[in-house]
Amino acid sequence: MAEPLKNSFGPDIAARIGKMITRVYPDFDQQRFLQAALDGYDELELTPRARQIAAALGDTLPADRRRAIDILIDSLGPESGEAELTGMESFLYFPHVFFIARYGLDCFDISMRAQNELTRRFTAEFSIRAFIEQHPEKTMAQLRTWAGDPNVHVRRLVSEGSRPRLPWAPRLRRFQQDPAPVIELLELLKDDPEEYVRRSVANSLNDISKDHPEAVVHITRRWSKGAGQDRKRLIRHGLRTLIKQGHPEALAVLGYGVDSPAVVGHVSCAPSRVRIGDRIRIEARIDNPSTAEAGALVDFRVHFVKAKGSTSPRVFKGAELTIPAGESATVRKTVSVAQHSTRRHYPGIHTVDVMLNGNHHAGGRFEITGEAS
Repeated sequence: MAEPLKNSFGPDIAARIGKMITRVYPDFDQQRFLQAALDGYDELELTPRARQIAAALGDTLPADRRRAIDILIDSLGPESGEAELTGMESFLYFPHVFFIARYGLDCFDISMRAQNELTRRFTAEFSIRAFIEQHPEKTMAQLRTWAGDPNVHVRRLVSEGSRPRLPWAPRLRRFQQDPAPVIELLELLKDDPEEYVRRSVANSLNDISKDHPEAVVHITRRWSKGAGQDRKRLIRHGLRTLIKQGHPEALAVLGYGVDSPAVVGHVSCAPSRVRIGDRIRIEARIDNPSTAEAGALVDFRVHFVKAKGSTSPRVFKGAELTIPAGESATVRKTVSVAQHSTRRHYPGIHTVDVMLNGNHHAGGRFEITGEAS
């Protein structure tokens, strides 16, 4: 079992932050700060730990919030030289993000400067959302400016921080209702030179598609005109939820029409009987009986049996193919039936559909007989 994330965010985090601040602000009361930051620390998970450290900073730094934020900025370590931030080291600045969101809303300009600096070392995608809610026009104007920043992390903040459904963060309901301000930002970043930014643009598009599918189809159809490979990859990733749903207009954007001559041939599941913990191999033959090549986007939908006997479908990516006239192609997918925290398996007959260009075709079946011996 993987080690809990909070174990990488131990008491040493607060101690390091205290030392960093003391170097630039010698009057900082480290003892008082650490006492507040580490009260009941062992019982807290990752995010509550970061929030508690932020609250301790709020109690210990000067009451003048502009002065406090200025001290925090001066205490920051060097910028990350990585094109994409990974690992837990950058989480040192997680409390800083919560501090800005909680105490910086009335200090707009210096809070924007702080978030610009923080996102170069960690991320400000969580804190910027508080400013979008409190100061929507000023914050969106700042994000439009940052869309042209030479720093890749600042540009990514523009798209990631404004996502309507950012994971780990409260939803931006105003953008779920009207995504136009977000779309304006995405237009500025759709051809960003960094994949790191373009992937964030695609994720934002995917968020929007869950509330405004037709708007995203319209945008991606327009973006497809004259698109290079990078933008095509962005569009495909941004449409992924609609593609899984078999949305015909989204499929058409990718060139997979419902009138394709491709048809589902033989479908098999092997082995036909498995135990929990095993793997099942799904295989589908796709035929093209026409005299012209045919595009085929193939996914598999497995109807997993639930605890009370009902079923819940889950879509697994298959392949995108161009099948020559009169020929066939085989698509294979291996699916684990091991127990996971996000998906539990139960005995019973499981059916499999093949999704070809958005159309569902009944396929094979397999049986889970029980726990592995």
